[in-house]
Amino acid sequence: MTRTAVLICPGRGTYNKAELGYLHRHHTDKAALLAGFDAQRRDAGQEEVTALDGATRYSVSKYSRGDVASPLIFASSLADAQSLAEDIEVVAVTGNSMGWYIALAASGALSAADGFRVVNTMGTLMQKQLIGGQLVYPFAGPDWQNDPARKAELLALAAEINAREGHDLALSIDLGGMLVLAGNEAGLTAIEAAVPVVEERFPMRLANHAAFHTALQAPVAAEGRKRLGAEMFTQPEVPLIDGRGQIWWPGATDTRALRDYTLGHQVVEAYDFTRAVQNAAYEFAPDLFIVTGPGTTLGGAVAQSLVLSGWQGMTGKETFKVRQAKTPMLVSMGDDAQRGQATG
Repeated sequence: MTRTAVLICPGRGTYNKAELGYLHRHHTDKAALLAGFDAQRRDAGQEEVTALDGATRYSVSKYSRGDVASPLIFASSLADAQSLAEDIEVVAVTGNSMGWYIALAASGALSAADGFRVVNTMGTLMQKQLIGGQLVYPFAGPDWQNDPARKAELLALAAEINAREGHDLALSIDLGGMLVLAGNEAGLTAIEAAVPVVEERFPMRLANHAAFHTALQAPVAAEGRKRLGAEMFTQPEVPLIDGRGQIWWPGATDTRALRDYTLGHQVVEAYDFTRAVQNAAYEFAPDLFIVTGPGTTLGGAVAQSLVLSGWQGMTGKETFKVRQAKTPMLVSMGDDAQRGQATG
């Protein structure tokens, strides 16, 4: 019997110390795919993906860089997407932030080689320019209870800081029960001073992350458009859900508009991952939400997004856990205990 699935690709921050060796552990059968990626890196004078993955030592300063993290995450995630069990039918694909580029390749809108070219180009450009930064802050309660008033309050505070002289601050990603805010140093420092510390770790700065999905990235978007041509983009083979929750349908996609979105709006405007997941749920009603590796951090945001929309009667963290224990609907391929549910 076929299981339907929405495939969800992760973004930056998911290849950490525990993920070192991910490709060597799970994808020794993908030699041809990885050789192609390695060749692109060599041609650009960059360290090969398999060498980065096969290193004996992990350092945050190196592996959190956009020109290192992005290609590693792309390779790991796309290889996972190509490893699904035969009884799984992918009915739609989406991703978080940089995961959009992976989703393009997983859906067939970009070839594996062109998808890697896009992600390596954009990751390298963002690292080279490193404009601004990002931090994460929750608005939902500990039981993932929706708190729209708190969310509105935080966004209003961000807008007020953004209006100050020399301060840049804006919503970067709507991420389940979290807000990812991005801006320049003055803007980030101001919001850190204005909000209480929560769970002893938030507000949490993200290492080597630029001000993704804000107007500050306009120079990166412009350079990306110069380097990445429209001919790379083709019709997706499965529906593709973007960072606005919009669906790009096979056979009905304007590929030029898809490229314009990818190298325009997607880079400089806020990314609504919550809406992407919610629209995937209500439009496609899959048996499973499969989050590809590396890492396991995106699973929480997927679960929160479903809870915030009341999907299948879930009202909080506890009801999600009960539902997940009874009939698992969320599978993180980066979690060894769950991986077999997706790979068969």
